Amino acid sequence: MKLAIVLTEGFADWECALLMASARSDFGFEVVTATPGGRGVMSMGGLKVVPDRDAETLDPASFDALVLSGGTIWQTEAAPDLSALYRRFNDHGRPIAAICGATLAFARAGLLDTVAHTSNSLGLLERVPQYRGSDLYIDQPQAVSDQGIITAAETAPVSFTAEIYRAIGFSSEDLTNYLALYGAEHKARK
Repeated sequence: MKLAIVLTEGFADWECALLMASARSDFGFEVVTATPGGRGVMSMGGLKVVPDRDAETLDPASFDALVLSGGTIWQTEAAPDLSALYRRFNDHGRPIAAICGATLAFARAGLLDTVAHTSNSLGLLERVPQYRGSDLYIDQPQAVSDQGIITAAETAPVSFTAEIYRAIGFSSEDLTNYLALYGAEHKARK
């Protein structure tokens, strides 16, 4: 299995960290980081990343899924337009996933107009003038997966990770136990 993770300047450290670490270290996937133009980026927490590739040239035939990390840039004029990339992966039948502010990129590309989805809030997505998917918005704390498009709020990195694994057909007892371990803190106290 091979995952493409798109990071941007100011990406949110925690949103794809669980996915990247578990995929690479626990399950033996290849994880490729990519950025717009192949430039180095710095996370919200100050982590500097030198990417493996530039995002614009990612080929869906070479990957099992495309994942966009959220972060500060998606709500600004500096947000990269990678719509052609998302559409290439989606048209090729590869799952595409966005968490937090990265869901705005999918909204701008029209990808959330016909599928169930979530984000940090409906109000965030409604800031995108071309967004037409408000009737399909699901207000819940867990990630949503529909027709190969996975979305999540910034507070849902565990269910986001789980939905990506499910979308690529990866499951195992180890994965079930792993996700239960990371989700345990959200169980009600006795």
